[in-house]
Amino acid sequence: MIIEENSVGIMKSKQKLPQLVLFNTETRSKEPLIPLKNNHISMYTCGPTVYDYAHIGNFRTYMFEDILRRTIKFLGMEITQVMNITDVDDKTIRGATKKGISLDEYTKPFLDAFFDDLDALNIERVEYYPAATDYIPQMIKMIEVLLEKGFAYKGKDGSVYYNIQKFPRYGCLSHLKLDELKTGASERVATDEYDKEHVADFVLWKAYDPERDGTIYWESPFGQGRPGWHMECSAMATEILGETLDIHVGGVDNLFPHHENEIAQSEACSGKQFSKMWLHSEHLLVDSKKMSKSLGNFYTFRDLINKGYTAKQVRYMLLQTHYKTQLNFTLPGLEGAKGSLDRIQNFVERLQGIPETVQTGCHPEKFQAYLDGAFNFFAQSLADDLNISVALSAVFDLIRDINALCDSQEISYAQAQEVLELMAQFDTVLGVISFELEEEYPKEVLQLVEQRQQARQSKDWGLADQIRDAIHEHGYTVEDTPTGPRLHKQ
Repeated sequence: MIIEENSVGIMKSKQKLPQLVLFNTETRSKEPLIPLKNNHISMYTCGPTVYDYAHIGNFRTYMFEDILRRTIKFLGMEITQVMNITDVDDKTIRGATKKGISLDEYTKPFLDAFFDDLDALNIERVEYYPAATDYIPQMIKMIEVLLEKGFAYKGKDGSVYYNIQKFPRYGCLSHLKLDELKTGASERVATDEYDKEHVADFVLWKAYDPERDGTIYWESPFGQGRPGWHMECSAMATEILGETLDIHVGGVDNLFPHHENEIAQSEACSGKQFSKMWLHSEHLLVDSKKMSKSLGNFYTFRDLINKGYTAKQVRYMLLQTHYKTQLNFTLPGLEGAKGSLDRIQNFVERLQGIPETVQTGCHPEKFQAYLDGAFNFFAQSLADDLNISVALSAVFDLIRDINALCDSQEISYAQAQEVLELMAQFDTVLGVISFELEEEYPKEVLQLVEQRQQARQSKDWGLADQIRDAIHEHGYTVEDTPTGPRLHKQ
């Protein structure tokens, strides 16, 4: 059975949707998300630097952003989201120069792989994916404004730097106290990334170095070179979404210096607040350690697929932990996610197996209480700063209650369809459930199921167990239900 889009929303239309409240990194408090314009949210999310294949730590952040996007829509708001593609920075230039190829040639395989992985993980495509190299003129214009206003200066090396002493709000996001850290106008950082214990004037335009940059550079009023990484996001965000955003989102590793520098650049240019709200997801660890190739605990999404896990299992594993809690990834934990997902999927398939001829079910008021309770618990949990673990408990409570009705044959076909519609609504956020019935099974497996039924009817339990094992060897498990045996692909 496939749940059609126009059947989704029946439950939602009966319920008053709660107000979404999110933890704002800048104010360090939960705040209601109130759109700047009507019911429409503008959101900027930091995307990949396409110098390598994205790892599961990256996808933890992208999954959090996906859950946020889906929740905003689930709770009745519209959204325009931008996810940037960093295709020019220290890493991409270094890689392209080393291989002696153009920047586009170097980054394209990683960019294509990124989008393939997004689709496999069912991460919704956003409205805009601007590449940094397509917005160089806008970046140059912003740098010119910063120079005119006195927030920037040209260094002796030919690069243009931002003077953080000119921006009193510097440190507002990270809450770092500049006088307690290494800082000073005489100290400058020309690299795109630097340690959070070191605060210094950062580069807006990096002067061309033939040995370092090869043939990769752009012309500008400041000379040949290329923009700094921090400048890229400011230009793309304001050009597409406007001078003030509703939400800016990213991983906690981007909080300082990247997002702090974005605020300084953008607000110095416009004189307006850059983003009303900032959200940051915590790190992903592997076996309680920082993921590292040298430690042998480094996984890309494709590594996990090659180990036999499905994209939905990986998605479930990444989404089940609250975004502000460190996610400790382990292979046993992924097995646990697989088990939880199997329970959800088996429940959906069980409901789909209830025949249309079953007309008698649970008392309407009792049944509706199950649905209303699950929906409200799910929605309110998500509205409370995306409390996904509690929202998932609402799903599993519903599964337990409705399974009990199925066990006692107290659910009708019509009621089963209502539960399926509710599960489809939940899945607009979760994105892990399949509603398509697998109608064709291998002939030999179906024959084994029939033989096992005959053995069970004859009470030959030993033979029935042997046949069950044979079914398992074909890649299927068999579940005995009041309406007969049901097959599940492993």
